[in-house]
Amino acid sequence: MAIFLNADSKVIVQGMTGSEGMKHTTRMLNFGTKIVGGVNPKKAGTTVDFPGGQQVPVFGSVADAMAATGANVSVIFVPAAFTKAAVIEAVDAGIPLGVVITEGVAVKDTAEFYNYAKDKGTTRLIGPNCPGLISPGLSNAGIIPADISGPGRIGLVSKSGTLTYQMMFELRDFGFSTGVGIGGDPIIGTTHIDCLKAFEEDPDTDAIVMIGEIGGDAEERAAAYIAEHVTKPVVGYVAGFTAPEGKTMGHAGAIVSGSSGTAQAKKEALEAAGVKVGKTPSETAALMREIMKGLGH
Repeated sequence: MAIFLNADSKVIVQGMTGSEGMKHTTRMLNFGTKIVGGVNPKKAGTTVDFPGGQQVPVFGSVADAMAATGANVSVIFVPAAFTKAAVIEAVDAGIPLGVVITEGVAVKDTAEFYNYAKDKGTTRLIGPNCPGLISPGLSNAGIIPADISGPGRIGLVSKSGTLTYQMMFELRDFGFSTGVGIGGDPIIGTTHIDCLKAFEEDPDTDAIVMIGEIGGDAEERAAAYIAEHVTKPVVGYVAGFTAPEGKTMGHAGAIVSGSSGTAQAKKEALEAAGVKVGKTPSETAALMREIMKGLGH
């Protein structure tokens, strides 16, 4: 079991024939992800050879790819200027999961495709500007390195790509059910709360690591949700304890105004909800290690 992505996931790649798409499709195939097609209107009807003798057909549209292969996940490696059109195409085709890796997507475009997907109600979007998600041993949709961690019973949701990798590596002796990088833009498809809900309901996830960062109020909202709805132990980390006020740090969503959005305010909100919060990623991993040992792992 895992959340959003499992051994039955059939993945297509929008933008597969571009350089990033080719590189990461190769990596996903090497992991064992079932990549059933690529989408490029200009190359429809062709096939692409990947190392290891794997051939992947290219389709003219997401709808064509779904009809031919039964695909239920699309990973989107389309340049920022064309991302909105690619997402809307995927949503129109009714794909259940769309993973938008592209960074630098205009917030206006994201707002439009986010609301479009919400109104249609058939497609879960992850991202944009995210590393995707991985269910170790089952499937990998995105750019998360496949060899940093194995299967286990920890769930991970993170705004930061690199901290996703670090946390998975630090806790590799326990392993993960699913790791989800939700992205750090001001508007994102899948939130901390969406992942917390899914992990709470997943019988094969025993504990959850939640990585947030300064800016916005997503972590405060997640804390309120945890207090009311999450029974599994949660460990948190908030990136940006040393960030100066009023400066955007790295991610477009990471900007602090007054006391709201600071790492300290988020830490306090999470701790009030019973979440143990580490001051560093390594301390956070150590807190989770204690919890897993306490659960008999």
